[in-house]
Amino acid sequence: MNRLVLTIAAALLLTAGASNLAPAQDYPQQTIRIIVSFGPGGGADIIGRILADSMQRKLGKPVIIENKPGAGGIIGNDAVAKATPDGYTLGIMTAGQIIAAVTKKNMPYDTNTAFAPVAQVATASLMIVTRPDFPANNVKELVAAAKADPGKIVFASPGFAATQHFAGEMFKQIAGVNLLHVPFKTSPEAINAVLGKHADVLFDTVSALIGQVQSGQLKALAVTGKDRFGPVPNVPPAADSGVLPGYDVTTWYGVFAPAGTPPAVVAKLNKVLLDSLKEEDVAKRMAAVGVVVKGSSPDEFGKFLGSEFTRWNKVRKAAGIPQQ
Repeated sequence: MNRLVLTIAAALLLTAGASNLAPAQDYPQQTIRIIVSFGPGGGADIIGRILADSMQRKLGKPVIIENKPGAGGIIGNDAVAKATPDGYTLGIMTAGQIIAAVTKKNMPYDTNTAFAPVAQVATASLMIVTRPDFPANNVKELVAAAKADPGKIVFASPGFAATQHFAGEMFKQIAGVNLLHVPFKTSPEAINAVLGKHADVLFDTVSALIGQVQSGQLKALAVTGKDRFGPVPNVPPAADSGVLPGYDVTTWYGVFAPAGTPPAVVAKLNKVLLDSLKEEDVAKRMAAVGVVVKGSSPDEFGKFLGSEFTRWNKVRKAAGIPQQ
């Protein structure tokens, strides 16, 4: 009898072990959907479609994009959080979705536990610009002007609680200056406000601003990342100004799955994504929208997400922005 029990127990263990391997060996068997928490044509949508094209070639199954915009990305993220954790529902995460999470009081999911990070896939610097006739020609001069006239210099962003807004709030906190924030609904509206002298400075993506900077309509003061950024190699990092120690803000993109997705499936997806990022066509298509490829392991991306949540929540509190 005891021998029979041991035999059955051993068989069950072997079966369990096989079932843990099976998801990765057999995966995928059906269409994979990538939920983009913003509308068609935006950065997350474009990045998602670039990845989907490459992934379906490598996996041999359709990979489709499903747009679920609203609430700063929370609606789409919630759909991923509540999906079956089998690797067939993924999402595109951005810095903006983390900031949306720290500004909301009643979240439908816990950002720190609801997801299984798969990989970071891209990053991009923001840019700080002003009008050609604005007296400051660099970040050091902008900080000096702000200290000389507290609360008088207006900085614009394409949306309250957007990454660009919080990049400006962090700028204020590190530099010790008081700038007046005026949010707009879109990047073109914010750009027009600066050109029309309704705002003085704008924090926005390089892709949104590069045309006006190259034409001379806007003057670039700095990029917000700690390093120079490929599409605008002659624009210095704000941190190099000597008045913004440690200032480093980028917008970024990553892929995630619902918590509970089998680790072997996550590992397979990570490998497929990293292989995709090595493709010349993928890098070129991402560069065309102002981002550069940047891969990671699932563990690295998970730690990065946690650090971003902590950092932006700290900025929110220091800025006195209440959770809504």
